[in-house]
Amino acid sequence: MALPASLGLAVLSLLLAANSAISSLNTTNESFMQCFRDHIRPSNSSSQLLYSSNTTAYDAVLRSSIRNIRFLDSSNTTKPVIIVTATNESHVQAAVVCSRKHGLRVRVRSGGHDYEGMSYVSEGDRFIVVDLAALRSVTVDTEQSTAWVQAGATLGEVYYTIAEKNRTVGFSAGTCPTVGVGGHFSGGGIGTLSRKYGTSADNIVDARLVDVNGRILDRQSMGEDYFWAIRGGGAASFGIVLSYKIELNYVPPIVTVSNVMKTLKQDATKLVTKWQQIGPNLDENLNLRVIAQAMDDDEAEGNRTIQAMFNSLYLGRCEELQTVMGNSFPELGFEAADCNEMSWSESVQLERKPESNSSFKAKSDFVKEPVTETEWEEIWRFLMEAKDEPLILIMDPLGGVLNEIAESATPFPHRKGNLYIIQYFMKWLETDMETTERHLSWMRELYDFMTPYVSKNPRAAYLNYKDIDLGRSATVWGPKYFKNNFNRLAFVKSMVDPDNFFRNEQSIPPIKSP
Repeated sequence: MALPASLGLAVLSLLLAANSAISSLNTTNESFMQCFRDHIRPSNSSSQLLYSSNTTAYDAVLRSSIRNIRFLDSSNTTKPVIIVTATNESHVQAAVVCSRKHGLRVRVRSGGHDYEGMSYVSEGDRFIVVDLAALRSVTVDTEQSTAWVQAGATLGEVYYTIAEKNRTVGFSAGTCPTVGVGGHFSGGGIGTLSRKYGTSADNIVDARLVDVNGRILDRQSMGEDYFWAIRGGGAASFGIVLSYKIELNYVPPIVTVSNVMKTLKQDATKLVTKWQQIGPNLDENLNLRVIAQAMDDDEAEGNRTIQAMFNSLYLGRCEELQTVMGNSFPELGFEAADCNEMSWSESVQLERKPESNSSFKAKSDFVKEPVTETEWEEIWRFLMEAKDEPLILIMDPLGGVLNEIAESATPFPHRKGNLYIIQYFMKWLETDMETTERHLSWMRELYDFMTPYVSKNPRAAYLNYKDIDLGRSATVWGPKYFKNNFNRLAFVKSMVDPDNFFRNEQSIPPIKSP
């Protein structure tokens, strides 16, 4: 049966409009690529730098450093139209200039650990990804005890290169070796040396970045407000950091690592309760964190228990650590057999490739008042009732030098008054939507359950453990990540990127009053 003439014309009109839109998008992509080629001529070829969505290698390049695959197959996310695999600073400049000129947004990726995938997918913006994985040099100045670190380097590469030059220096940053420097440093950067030397951001003394106009700026040319913002405020809101200059931290030739496991039958609840008061107040040379999870009880079939691992790094020998533990935390029963002596660089793994291709979700909280033993029992019960939710509770102590640094020194505000930070972390291998939604739902239930035990007004969160559940409104998530520093960040944004070119689902918006 023939369609009515009016309906046929309507369908034809829609098809023509769709074809016109596709043609327009293709033209934009081609125009960007031609602009990029023009900007890097004649010294470079762009043939191995640009990967559009219709090229064979695109998917492999997109997935090359992604650690959280749950966003890739989602119908709610948009993938980049082009990936720029920059191999020098001029490629980053060209990417910014040409994106602005041709109506595309920019997302930047260094290590690919982005907890909510904002560095490689969007919720609707047409964008390119500037992949910095090839910008990964680490140049150590042994005389000045500093290093220039390109944003595409991983923490493991930084640690390894520093140790090659000098075995008695390290750097205060995270424990996962495959995390990229670009995001980690700019979000604050906490780890096993933070109680001794502060966050990564506290130890950054200079930086090079590409601003919204494609210029390369350093600390002097960008000014102190701009420099302040990218050390804890998330650099992706303000430009593309190319490299950081960092002050290195002294570490002794031998450090001691230990893991002491305790279950509920071994007084794990009492020990975790006591740890809350001890961990943040220990000798600054000792970082003692707790990693807890529910698991099957080997001694009672069908039952569940909690295993708490007391994981420590001590800047010194085993004998000294035994003395510190014996004086501060005798209940743990620490002994020489728990010690592993090694160099500081050996205490971190150095692989670049991801541990596995999996989906994960994380959330974070800061704790200001110790949770009671009875309350821990309630928390353990909640964890053990969910038998198919592979959640790990990671609790890192604060205190030490972090208590001495003002909240406003950098945008990372979580200083004095906080006992420890909790990261709720869950990963799973299945990629179907039903499994993913079940895990996400349970994680949100846990987060709600933990409300009485954590910080309030605001209920704070750590930017590097980005959580889209905190909302899209900056007035909600801004104070959670940055507390009273949020307004200053928004003011800096209005000065350096007033049209909000560098943006994602949780980027700093421009507000014209400090």
